[in-house]
Amino acid sequence: MLYRHPAVMTAAVVDKPDPKWQEVPCAFIEFTQGVEVSVDDLLAHCRNELARFKVPKEIVITEIPKTSTGKLQKFILRDWAKERAQAEFGE
Repeated sequence: MLYRHPAVMTAAVVDKPDPKWQEVPCAFIEFTQGVEVSVDDLLAHCRNELARFKVPKEIVITEIPKTSTGKLQKFILRDWAKERAQAEFGE
């Protein structure tokens, strides 16, 4: 769904640990070159298209790690999400 936004070149959603819900969606986004939008705009785009529980609780704008063949390395993104949760909740 995030790929439908014109500013998004690459998107990946992984689970992020959460003390209340166990896991919540966390999106990592890479913008199309020369185009940027705010995180609030991306969240509004998601809210228009997805059920409330499917909307990412956090959107991180970053370069997404890929293999030499271009495959997204989600295991790295999961580690990043876990680190962000630990920093946020002090676990």
